[in-house]
Amino acid sequence: MHDNENISDMFTRFTTIINSLKNLGKSYSNQELVRKILRCLPKSWTPKVTAIEEAKDLSTLPLEQLLGSLMTHETTMKNHENVEVKKKKTIAFKASKEDSESDEDGDVALITFQF
Repeated sequence: MHDNENISDMFTRFTTIINSLKNLGKSYSNQELVRKILRCLPKSWTPKVTAIEEAKDLSTLPLEQLLGSLMTHETTMKNHENVEVKKKKTIAFKASKEDSESDEDGDVALITFQF
């Protein structure tokens, strides 16, 4: 799966490759196809992959059900990202310049600058 690629695009590419291989005489069982899809997902999907592997029987899991599960998870991840972006607030401070000739202010400014 490429970076910034969604599940449906990845599955379309996967299906095209599998169909081309079938035309060349190479076929895969359903279990092999499911495992190949789960292996090609990025590291951020590792918890979902582990959950699917432990909760489902990969030898009987249809590709369509796997695809539906992955698309649902993708939608949920995008919704969580959108909520997090909305929750972030930016704080801006107005800068002001005061002329001060005291050494104490100069020391504080120097310490702040170095920090």
